[in-house]
Amino acid sequence: MDSIRIRGGRPLHGDVEISGAKNAALPLMIAALLTSEPVTLSRVPKLADIATLTKLLSELGVDIAAPDNGDADHSLILRAGNITSTVAPYELVRRMRASVLVLGPLLARFGEATVSLPGGCAIGTRPVDIHLAGLERLGAQISLEDGYIHASAPDGLKGAEYHLAAPSVGATENLLMAAVLAEGETVLHNAAREPEITDLIHCLSAMGAVIDGTDSDCLRITGQTKLHGTGHRIMADRIEAGTYAIAAAVTGGAVELLGARAPHLETPIECWRQAGITVEETARGLRVSSAGRIQSVNLTTHPYPGFPTDLQAQTMVLMALAEGSALISETVFENRFMHVPELSRMGADIELHGGNALVRGVKALRGAPVMATDLRASSCLVLAGLAAEGETIISRVYHLDRGYERLVDKLGACGAKIERLAG
Repeated sequence: MDSIRIRGGRPLHGDVEISGAKNAALPLMIAALLTSEPVTLSRVPKLADIATLTKLLSELGVDIAAPDNGDADHSLILRAGNITSTVAPYELVRRMRASVLVLGPLLARFGEATVSLPGGCAIGTRPVDIHLAGLERLGAQISLEDGYIHASAPDGLKGAEYHLAAPSVGATENLLMAAVLAEGETVLHNAAREPEITDLIHCLSAMGAVIDGTDSDCLRITGQTKLHGTGHRIMADRIEAGTYAIAAAVTGGAVELLGARAPHLETPIECWRQAGITVEETARGLRVSSAGRIQSVNLTTHPYPGFPTDLQAQTMVLMALAEGSALISETVFENRFMHVPELSRMGADIELHGGNALVRGVKALRGAPVMATDLRASSCLVLAGLAAEGETIISRVYHLDRGYERLVDKLGACGAKIERLAG
């Protein structure tokens, strides 16, 4: 099993090209199921989750080509003109939670779908009941048997009004993709507002969908009889951008994040600035720099536009090195403090009380052998290793492969002493 070795204490300087967003790419790939015509996606990140979804879609009969265009702007051409199966099997769906998003498109276009209950990072309970209740509201018949969701709509889906019990990103995406081919009008209340959903809406609209309420928590969808193909460039990954921003800050360096967009990181940027970090918009993205000791800032995670849970672990590293004490409250996932014991091994002073972490800043972290437990915890430990004195060895880094493209290369190009060790 591979590991990563970091010799910390070196300020990062340079440019980092921000990859396409994984959390946008996955539903965009699945949206290709909604049409028989080709959908071309550019800036697709080369990640384990993308490879897993490619296998799943291929299993369903989607033809996927990756043309060699001679540059880093990786593209995929997806053709769902000859779907041979509407069954998403356990051995593929268990690897990645986003696989459940095939349910809505398959049901809307083909009238049936059988999808395994999903897997993914063990960061807390993320039930699919909101997805299923919404699809039932659209007229689907659903049963759960032997770990599989069996859904059918022999007369097609019908538009309806539905209020999501929580602003679930996955449920919003699933219901949105189902509604674009449902008969009549669908209104989704309390919909999630994440930028990745806006990116999906832009692509669906280019395919012929009619959707009002972009960037709001109320989406109004007028169903169409069919959609057509399109080309779409995936948005830059705001979580990757935030991770490298914190890398610059904890090492006392300066990094320009090429392609990053300030509006997608408005709440984190406010937090970073309060902590004494300089964040400037540039013609190419964002420039982040830090000089002097970081100041403690309290924060609470919330759905967008609140502070993203996917940046909570990385920000804890920042607060672990800050002057003073910070209270970090996690309200989205109940098990998202699994990185705390590992940070404590490196000298962090963190006290847990349920969904709250009291972080008392220390002057320095120390390198140590640590183990990653999930995707964002992995990147958190990388950041801690970059800032720490001495050597850090991070094991189980396969989690990183799910969400960070060429992380070792990107950090190394900015001066980090980092290498991947084959297991």
